[in-house]
Amino acid sequence: MRPRQVRAWTRALPSAAGATRALGLLAVVAAVGLLPWLSGKDPALTVLRARSAEQEPTKEALDAVRRDLGLDAGPLSLLGRWASGLVRGDLGTSWVSGTEVLPSVVSGLQVSLALMGAAFGVALVLAGALVASVLVRGRRSAGAFAAMLAAVPEFLLATVALLVCGVWLGWLPTSGWQGPRYMVLPALALGVPAGGLLGRLVADALPGVLDERWVELWRGAGVSRRLIAGAALKRVLPPLVPQFGMVAVGLTGGAVAVETVFAVPGIGRTALGAAKSQDLPLLQGAVLALLTLGLAVGALAAFTRRGLLGPALRDASLALPPARPVRTHPAIPLTLFTLLVVVIGWGLLRDPYAVHTADRLTAPSWSHPLGTDGLGRDVLARLGHGAAPTVGTAAAVCLLSLLAALALGFLPGVAAGAADIANALPPVIVGILVAAAAGPGTGGAALAVALISWPPLAAHAAALVQEVRASSFLLAQRALGAPPWWILTRHVLPSVAAPVARHALLRLPGIALALASLGFLGLGAQPPAPEWGLLLDESRAYVERAPWAALAPAVALALLAGLAVSGAASAQGRHAPRTSPRGKVTPVDPVDPVGV
Repeated sequence: MRPRQVRAWTRALPSAAGATRALGLLAVVAAVGLLPWLSGKDPALTVLRARSAEQEPTKEALDAVRRDLGLDAGPLSLLGRWASGLVRGDLGTSWVSGTEVLPSVVSGLQVSLALMGAAFGVALVLAGALVASVLVRGRRSAGAFAAMLAAVPEFLLATVALLVCGVWLGWLPTSGWQGPRYMVLPALALGVPAGGLLGRLVADALPGVLDERWVELWRGAGVSRRLIAGAALKRVLPPLVPQFGMVAVGLTGGAVAVETVFAVPGIGRTALGAAKSQDLPLLQGAVLALLTLGLAVGALAAFTRRGLLGPALRDASLALPPARPVRTHPAIPLTLFTLLVVVIGWGLLRDPYAVHTADRLTAPSWSHPLGTDGLGRDVLARLGHGAAPTVGTAAAVCLLSLLAALALGFLPGVAAGAADIANALPPVIVGILVAAAAGPGTGGAALAVALISWPPLAAHAAALVQEVRASSFLLAQRALGAPPWWILTRHVLPSVAAPVARHALLRLPGIALALASLGFLGLGAQPPAPEWGLLLDESRAYVERAPWAALAPAVALALLAGLAVSGAASAQGRHAPRTSPRGKVTPVDPVDPVGV
């Protein structure tokens, strides 16, 4: 691909992304509009019960609700009326409360944006702390600790923070939304896992940059560490900018569990309540607000990334950093693997379904090494028997997401537009839509999570593919007559697949938690299944009295995240060449390390 072709291809990306965004927006809004009919439940009955739980659902009462809502006209008529009102700036009237939808959506969005800003600030501070050792001191890490932080369940962290800082110590409010003090605990609960994820992604990309020739020359010339750090960050951030935007959108719409724990009237909680009561106008308004936010943040991330890359992207003169995988000592993944295998194997020898009400909520002992839950069931047994369905389903979803991301990565315009739409949808809302069409169950929950777990990976892959295609190295390979298949398999795929695969491993525990949250809402695995996420959700009610029931699956998920990341780094370190071929032929200009 010549520079002129690269420029034409780069200019075509926004139009392709815009078309994909428009089609995705229409598809999601239409699917939401069909929810009452997809669910197989009588929307009149659901709305009647939401309006008044004491009123008898007689035929006359249900007919009156249908006439009031216009349900007899069918979904297309309702969707057309809603769309015509949307053109005039009218989101309709709530089916349950009878109030206008727009003020409720605006109020919930304002709350969620404020919470997102605070949580994103926490995430950036934590990510900076995780990256500091790599950036300033030159110390390298496989990122196991950051991966464990990313695997901390948000709702469990929220519950523990509420009990410790709110109830026991009385430092901060435990519920409501009346001022800045009320957002501290929710922001911490949301920001810690997000900070672990962002810090791991940046730290994963830094070693290759810090080994480049320009860093050595700058240090020899006496350039300050601050300037070198700033240049290195500018070098690694372009393909990661979309991830920052997606994390921000996820903190806005995906904070349903945290908003529920702290009774925060955010947009995610509003959308969940509307979906449960089949309040179609309110649900459509909330989803439309989330999608609009996702599109706006996606456009801002794309603009920021193009600004960081500068004219090098347009002129096909990017110089990519050499691949320098971070090596880790094999003892780290071996220790984590041994610990998990011992605990899971020990639990498999026990009965996970035996109920002993006399032993409910007992502390860890020799007879029950990890204690018992609210029904007297052995926590160790349930942890062991739940490993296969939890890790297996999450691994399958993670693999499907990775394959889809790598395929869509070679269609950056399509990937960017579709990712902005899919990433803006809370997993709970997608789970409700899938369950309405296919019914609740593990398969439906896995499908729902798969539908919304690929966007961050696809955005990462698309950004890397775009930069690889615009590199001067590939231009030289084509000029030397290298065939397209050789370039694809020897240069493009290795440059893209490795970092995206590490990113996918980092999200594996989060996928397991998303599956668990759907199971808790009755959309996935059902009790008494010993799934790790269900163990977390079942133990929330008595986490103050029996914290071991919640800590066991939470620690198991954290160990799984650390094992996945450190194991991948150890394997990659053993097989990595000492000198990257790409680094030989594409030295970075020591005066201009970012190719601008």
